[in-house]
Amino acid sequence: MMMLQSSDLKAILHSKRANLFYLEHCRVMQKDGRVLYLTESKKENLYYNIPIANTTCILLGTGTSITQAAMRMLAQAGVLVGFCGGGGTPLFSGCEVQWLSPQSEYRPTEYIQGWLSWWFDDEKRLKIAKKLQLKRTEFILKIYTKDKEFKTYCFHENINDIIANYQSQIPNQNSNADLLALEGRMTKQLYKIAAKNTANAGFVRDFGSTDKANVFLNHGNYLAYGLGATTAWVLGISHGFAVMHGKTRRGALVFDIADLVKDAIVLPLSFICAKENTTEQEFRQEVLNYFTDYQALDFMFEVVKEMALKKDF
Repeated sequence: MMMLQSSDLKAILHSKRANLFYLEHCRVMQKDGRVLYLTESKKENLYYNIPIANTTCILLGTGTSITQAAMRMLAQAGVLVGFCGGGGTPLFSGCEVQWLSPQSEYRPTEYIQGWLSWWFDDEKRLKIAKKLQLKRTEFILKIYTKDKEFKTYCFHENINDIIANYQSQIPNQNSNADLLALEGRMTKQLYKIAAKNTANAGFVRDFGSTDKANVFLNHGNYLAYGLGATTAWVLGISHGFAVMHGKTRRGALVFDIADLVKDAIVLPLSFICAKENTTEQEFRQEVLNYFTDYQALDFMFEVVKEMALKKDF
């Protein structure tokens, strides 16, 4: 049996990795130098290989367990592991995702040092938060006006005027609270547009609701959080150094980074898939396909690296 070296498992850059797994009712283990998950049934047990060198993170849902040997190999490959509730939505279990970061002291230092060079300055941190919001709106505009499926549901209509309106207001916000309030108004307007375009009358955003649009929004957002957590970990920036979601909220930087792509990809897909009555697995695959097609992880890396190394304020 050929044993892979840790360097071989990290040959694919995290920003280029294609896979993000959500698993439930299975056992994750190491077997013959590979990481597998085992599903058990009355008639047979089935093993499935996890291509860890091409995986960013794994969400372990209901009825899962993982062995120490598997965790060791996942750490060697730089794969984040998160425990969550059913359907990839931690809210159902009443707790947040618990991320297990691979242990490595050999991550880059330039990004955390650059990030901290301005993070303790309230004025500079607000400027970075505004720039993140501008990047977020630019990504929304790019995808809504480009994607054929979104155009079929008329997401491109009036989006230029809507985004231009919010972009003009971003520089005028005087605090994080003001910026968060503006962000909330924009997202509510996008919810309203999505509900109208998919004939989802009376939609109300409710994290605990069981209607498909809300369930898909929860699920898709936590897939985005997996990418956000991966981005921060790979660049060596602690999840606590947030710019939008507060200094004391656990893992707040993960939410900041995930916000770059949530409204652009997860939001419209949640409403479209709810309209088309897809299964949760089909929705999950659609979100992951969009993350890959529109290089969401690359975009996250580019933005965070640019902000970390910013010198001119």
